[in-house]
Amino acid sequence: MACPLCETEGGRLVWRGAWLRVIQADEPAFPAFYRVVWNAHAGEFTDLSEAERAHCMQAVARVEQVLREQLLPTKVNIAALGNQVAHLHWHVIARFDWDSHFPDAVWAPPRRAQDTARIAALARQQPLVHDALRARLSDWAGSQSNT
Repeated sequence: MACPLCETEGGRLVWRGAWLRVIQADEPAFPAFYRVVWNAHAGEFTDLSEAERAHCMQAVARVEQVLREQLLPTKVNIAALGNQVAHLHWHVIARFDWDSHFPDAVWAPPRRAQDTARIAALARQQPLVHDALRARLSDWAGSQSNT
């Protein structure tokens, strides 16, 4: 069976390391929606070694840190579902009290209309967010002996 995260990046590639990559998801209503994707196919978190699991969670934490610092969200959601795409990946989503679905999950029905002006303003910040992500992840990965 074909795996979309083995065949494609899974979104706009922001950074790639030896073990994982960070992409910006193609979710126009949520421009601060990122995924940390394990490069090799793995279906479950426990398919990874202990060192790989630690590496993965350190990357997730760094993505969260950058989103918090750069965007000052109300909350950051982190999820690993894999029900539709059984390739290990973590969703890291900066959420705002004004977004159309808040406080519900981005997959729930919307509670209000999209605030297109705020979404556009957030999207304009993405180049700076991407630069910060690349810097934070590259510095960290460069200090890791296994990447």
